[in-house]
Amino acid sequence: MTSAHDTPLALLGYPQGTGRALRDLGLNALSVPESPLAEVIAACTALAFRGALVGGALQAEVLAASQPDGAATRAGAADALAFVRGGASGGGQAHATCTLPDALLDTLEDSGYPVRGAKALLIGQGGDLSAGLALTRLGLGGLTLAAASRPEAEALARGLAPNLNVQVTSRSDPALVTLAERADLIVLTAGPLPPGVLQPFHALLDLTGRAGIAASKAGASQVSLARLPELRLARRLHHATGQRFAPEALAELARALG
Repeated sequence: MTSAHDTPLALLGYPQGTGRALRDLGLNALSVPESPLAEVIAACTALAFRGALVGGALQAEVLAASQPDGAATRAGAADALAFVRGGASGGGQAHATCTLPDALLDTLEDSGYPVRGAKALLIGQGGDLSAGLALTRLGLGGLTLAAASRPEAEALARGLAPNLNVQVTSRSDPALVTLAERADLIVLTAGPLPPGVLQPFHALLDLTGRAGIAASKAGASQVSLARLPELRLARRLHHATGQRFAPEALAELARALG
């Protein structure tokens, strides 16, 4: 692994000492204060920090102090920043992204699950559903969106490709069980799994980590997300530092960062 730039990587929302876990990658990473957040981010840019990894507690708040890309805007959260200085004029910009959607696609391709042509039911709420919506880039045969409310699902559907067969509903709709029977893949991005949804012929992609027992009871299979943490960390580090790291080398670090 080549050595990283001497310019440091900021750690926002991580305890002091976390940077030690990144030394084996050749990264000079420093935990920085969490507040006042806008001033801290501006200081990181002025002090030539290369980028930042953002801890879970700050991922929504950081949007107001940065320039979010489409992924971060849709998710309502950002997990990595890239700092761009303003040159001789001073100032600078903090470009924010949310890497979960792309990392999820990496994980699915790694798992070997045949997404192309599958009919999927996505169950979640708000920005959490944006990660599941990334599956549409893999050639789904059909999609049902079950959000906290039907209007919320309709708003999400408006941003999808017009040639995709999309149905919308709420996660509390009594017809959800019937709609689920038409799906091959159930994707749970937030909240509990509605009762009666899972059947033995389903595959479950559980981003909450809390539906495993329900899948076992229903006899449904589960798509493994075991490699999601390191695949996501690889994308976060690439955004924040410009360097590419082998996901295989990041498994222990991903667990340490949480």
